[in-house]
Amino acid sequence: MLDVRKLRMLAELDRLGTIAAVAEHLRQTAPGISMQLAALEREVGVPLTEKSGRNVRLTPAGRLLAQHGVDVVERLTLAEMEVSALRDGAAGTYRVAAFPSAARTIVAATWSALRTAGQDSLRIELVEMEPDESATALRSGDADLAITHTYSSMEPIDSHNLSIWPLRIEPVWLAVPADRDVNGPVDLQHFAADDWLVPRRERSCHDMVLRACGAAGFTPRVTAEATDFAVLLALVGVGAGVALIPELAIDRLPAGVRLMPLGRPVDRHLFLAARATSAADPGLARLREAVLRASSALVSDWSLRGH
Repeated sequence: MLDVRKLRMLAELDRLGTIAAVAEHLRQTAPGISMQLAALEREVGVPLTEKSGRNVRLTPAGRLLAQHGVDVVERLTLAEMEVSALRDGAAGTYRVAAFPSAARTIVAATWSALRTAGQDSLRIELVEMEPDESATALRSGDADLAITHTYSSMEPIDSHNLSIWPLRIEPVWLAVPADRDVNGPVDLQHFAADDWLVPRRERSCHDMVLRACGAAGFTPRVTAEATDFAVLLALVGVGAGVALIPELAIDRLPAGVRLMPLGRPVDRHLFLAARATSAADPGLARLREAVLRASSALVSDWSLRGH
């Protein structure tokens, strides 16, 4: 294995032309530089320098090795810069798991903010996952950071081996056809006879609907299940039924839909999660702060529209 320091000396000799100039640049003595170059010649087994008057010049082999030395020094310099950036949390690639509405809003806003701030070296790889999936992905190492959630009517997040940071709390609305004669806050018991449009049953949002209706004393008559809340809102807009919709899931409110506050509120609690063993990683900490800022900047105005 060639000594990188000696390669650098050879590269500097090629650039500066004299042993004395190399010694001055590297803050060493000229005899010391000469000894190191002689040792490098012995290591490679071919002459690297030859006499040229009172100075020396590189042989063809010396020039070839000097160019490799330049490449090695440049790559090492780049590596040192990148390691420094990693240590300061300014660089790194992190796999982020997020449920759909958080991916569309919070992750997208974080991505945009990082690029606007010129922090392109702090990179995100997004994978869309439901809360249970993201917790499993964190623990297995398939994700580094997760945006997850639970509802006020459900069990708290299992934080075993995880570090958890509160992100935001958002209300759940009852979406009804715009021509429905109703004033809020509403009692869900008054909608026991309605058709219900719900998230698919394998999603935690499905359980939220069942629990909210159960607390009001009835089991909802489900006529549609969908993975996309936009589908449920569109169906409400054409009079197909009613639906419970978390605020962040509302991208665009169809003209035929009103959002009603609940008399017995249901809230969705959003969290950031990471493995406890990696929570102190500088890049992850910086990304976490970026996500928190992006989330705080997302202000929905649905609650201000008088639905």
